[in-house]
Amino acid sequence: MSKLNRLASLRPRWGKLWLSETVVAALSFGAFLLILFSLPNMTWIQTIPYKNATGRLRNLYDRIKGPDDNVDNIMLAHGLRPHTMEGHMALYKNVLHHSGNTIPKWFLEAIGVYTSLLNACPYCVKHHYAGMTRLLGDETRAGALRTSLESGNPSDVFDDKESAALDYAQALTENPTGITEETVQSLRTVGWTDGEILEINQVTAYFAYANRTVLGLGVTTDGDIIGLSPSDSSDPDNWQHG
Repeated sequence: MSKLNRLASLRPRWGKLWLSETVVAALSFGAFLLILFSLPNMTWIQTIPYKNATGRLRNLYDRIKGPDDNVDNIMLAHGLRPHTMEGHMALYKNVLHHSGNTIPKWFLEAIGVYTSLLNACPYCVKHHYAGMTRLLGDETRAGALRTSLESGNPSDVFDDKESAALDYAQALTENPTGITEETVQSLRTVGWTDGEILEINQVTAYFAYANRTVLGLGVTTDGDIIGLSPSDSSDPDNWQHG
């Protein structure tokens, strides 16, 4: 058989081989798309999951992860710029979970829930209401507190001192230029110290930042373990969630 005839006899097999490889490639790409679009829609921008993280990002994830290597989506949203995650966690831990605070942590969480409600941020409401409930250890009371916050009438359940702090948080969120020295004095009048006023201010301001991070990037709770937070307030560098 001539060389030309041998080549001609191979054409059908080459064609079948090319066809089978094309089919496999098409099926693989289809499977990839199916997996891609079936993944939870955690944010509107690209994120890097824990299992794919390396270097500095992996080290940061290891510092903040919860059970089963779970990293909250609000932190995953920082994955393309790890330094912003580091700044976020340092602010969050020192403002809300630091032993130097004197206001009970459950009430700091309540301020966060109220600020998040005012900013229409369901992600932060869901997480921090769960945290507040866990700290209170009383689901009935937590539910009543939330109802008063949702209705915009904290004084229905919170005492006068707590209500004044929540009124301040509302003013700082909705009309910050309307706050005056007299506003701060009214907090002193009901019993808040200047250090505690600073705590109230910083928690409200932190949630303005967190709410806008979430709302501006489309962060959802898909895949999150709701209500985890750093538990070791005595160590500012311990960011482990549990």
